[in-house]
Amino acid sequence: MKRREFFKKGSKAAIAAGVIPMVTTSCGSSQSMAYDKDKDKWYHLGTGKSGMPNRKETVGFDVAVIGGGAAGICAAVAAARNGSKTVLVQDRPVLGGNASSEMRVHLNGVNNIKGKAERETGIIEEILLHNRFENEQESFPVFDHVMYDFVVREPNLTLMLNTQAIEAVMEGNTIKSALCWQATTEKLITINAPIFIDCSGDGLLAATAGAEYRTGREGKAEFNETYAPDEPDGWQMGATLLMSSKDMGRPMKYSPPSYAIKYSHEGASPRRKFAGFQDGIWWIEIGSDDDIIADAEKNRHKLMGYLHGVWDYIKNSGHFPEAENLALDWVGSLPARRESRRFIGDYIMSEKDMTGHKHFEDAVAFGGWSLDEHNPGGIENISEPPSYFHYHFEKIYEFPFRSLYSKNISNLMFAGRNVSQTHIALSSSRIMATCALQGQAVGTAASICNKNRILPREVAQKHINALQEQLLRDDAFIPNRPAKDPLDLARQASLIFASTTTTGDVKNLTNGMSRDIDSTINHWQSEGLGAHVQLEWETPVNLTKVELKCDTNVKRNIMMRKDSKNDDLYGNSVPKEMLKSLQLQGRVDGAWVNLGEISENKTRLIKFSFNSTKVSAIKINMTATYGAKNVKLFEVRCYA
Repeated sequence: MKRREFFKKGSKAAIAAGVIPMVTTSCGSSQSMAYDKDKDKWYHLGTGKSGMPNRKETVGFDVAVIGGGAAGICAAVAAARNGSKTVLVQDRPVLGGNASSEMRVHLNGVNNIKGKAERETGIIEEILLHNRFENEQESFPVFDHVMYDFVVREPNLTLMLNTQAIEAVMEGNTIKSALCWQATTEKLITINAPIFIDCSGDGLLAATAGAEYRTGREGKAEFNETYAPDEPDGWQMGATLLMSSKDMGRPMKYSPPSYAIKYSHEGASPRRKFAGFQDGIWWIEIGSDDDIIADAEKNRHKLMGYLHGVWDYIKNSGHFPEAENLALDWVGSLPARRESRRFIGDYIMSEKDMTGHKHFEDAVAFGGWSLDEHNPGGIENISEPPSYFHYHFEKIYEFPFRSLYSKNISNLMFAGRNVSQTHIALSSSRIMATCALQGQAVGTAASICNKNRILPREVAQKHINALQEQLLRDDAFIPNRPAKDPLDLARQASLIFASTTTTGDVKNLTNGMSRDIDSTINHWQSEGLGAHVQLEWETPVNLTKVELKCDTNVKRNIMMRKDSKNDDLYGNSVPKEMLKSLQLQGRVDGAWVNLGEISENKTRLIKFSFNSTKVSAIKINMTATYGAKNVKLFEVRCYA
């Protein structure tokens, strides 16, 4: 399809290669989604009856999240935990998107600001910690199941796998329903919801809703971007196909398959390196200057050919004697995509916003990966570097909420690589942990919409403080934005003290900053274990919740890597600094009573919930970590 025709026809063209059998589509009516049941000649031997299977279903939720990658998981969990009945729709049999076993991309974030940035917390950290407890062997297929467990254990969240949202049913500029096809059950599912969040990357639902979007690269002039091309064009960064190998302990032969594409390294850029080739080569990729979605299957076939061509070069060129005993152990069949549609919000994030560290009053997330723009031609243009690392950040940048909802569809938000940003900005913010922070932000915003019966734009205009406060309470971090929740009774305590202190000040636990920033200490650390922290109120207060943020060493990354790296920057085990066991007591009428006890804590954000109790003081007794000799806290909150 020609580029002009694609953009003229818009999202309808994208459905042409969809997965629905015998379906005609119309945004006007869900009735048109049913295939012709009169031709279904079902004879049930068990009952001896003929009939037609009922494969249509209509369901209703408060929030519908489309796409089960890191962004979608965090959006759905945030919405569910904040009180919205939520559905998560994922078109694959596993969760995780690019980080799943189908693609096996490292779940990076701000970790390439080496030693200068503290990694992402909140829901994405919970997922990575859950993996450290449940997947010590660092298996990608097991990671699929860890993420599955993380989602299905949420009581307010419904998961639909193998399900694609293929069309939006509209009422004016509002999405009324998402029409979905579940391949495994042959079901046509209509999902009704007041709020939709498209975290699917390609954004088919948003496109069929008529949400404005663009593809390709902006020219320098539009946003005054240093690293943009002189003139706009259609190029999008390519998708990559990965593989991994195994040392068999003896020489292993390799013969390429029939579809392999011969690879020669002659004339290649010196930056096109083979380091760590045994765990995959990220520059086996193909971009597009036109409709990258329509070309996906053609490019997948070519990528499989290039993958085997490169492996043939490694095994049989004679340049890699260290590969003699290696054999392919896993090869990807689903390319990991970097770029396609970018939807337009009330604000378009650009290069200069990032490199200039622009402050946004509506900041809800942060990033810091390099401006890492991959060579548009990919492996078909080997004379150029595989990526242009245009700019390396020395500190993190802010990301605004106004870039996370649609400019022209009233009840639609996004998170991930499809948000409102330029191509150059995407080269940094596309990293999965950054996308996950956006996901937690829009999921939280969705619940604010439902509680107040408002739409996302009104959250930006009138409720941004409430959104930021809830994100901070839920252990997200927002640069330059300390917490100041007026409902937090810990801030009203007349006295706070600790049994011992080695670093920091116990008063830091209520200063609104839950991490150490720019060499400023915002923690309290004990001298040894068996330590306690105590808060006192002159007038007794009624409490039902106490929440703590402990230390998980956010200067060290805990994502799963194929090389199982374990050094000062990466850890492949449970952080030893994390608090393991603790007890909460309350002073009631002069006597200490037990309000809660945790023996196997597995999160940075620790929550105690109990029946309303009138106390004049609380005491947090901390008895064990996962290996550190001292315990460190960053925050204490108390709520009625």
